[in-house]
Amino acid sequence: MTWAGFIVLLVALARGLELLHARRNERRLLAEGATEVGRAHYPLIVGLHLAWLVALAIASPKVVALRWTWLALFLLLQLARFWVLASLGRFWTTRVMTLPGQPLVRRGPYRLIRHPNYVIVELEIISLPLAFGLDGLALLFGLANAAILFWRIRVEDRALAPRRDALPV
Repeated sequence: MTWAGFIVLLVALARGLELLHARRNERRLLAEGATEVGRAHYPLIVGLHLAWLVALAIASPKVVALRWTWLALFLLLQLARFWVLASLGRFWTTRVMTLPGQPLVRRGPYRLIRHPNYVIVELEIISLPLAFGLDGLALLFGLANAAILFWRIRVEDRALAPRRDALPV
């Protein structure tokens, strides 16, 4: 297995663990009265991310040399991802869920920008293929992800709007 293949495997395992964590949080939030919105785009996100990983796995044996600057960016983004997960705590999910009456999280990166997780994911989807010299995959999946995120952010902003004026968590 190449280094690129090993990295893709690690990313896939990490995403799998994140999904398990998200499912636990989703069950907890639903039990507390949360609702999910924007279900229509969720299968597209899952499909896109799965296709991204499969495309990377298929193309990774052809990687001749790693581009270390892009790989370093991808690794730094993992730290930012953990910061987001830690900041959202029990509210972090892969779905758009809202718990009425609960103030929005405004700590960590959420003090700085409204959607840090989406910025991180977009940069991940672009930087890892670039680290492998797969510029075409970076462009293809970067554009596709940006289009879906545009839709998702609009859905999420509408769902969370009633909670924006509550005191921060």
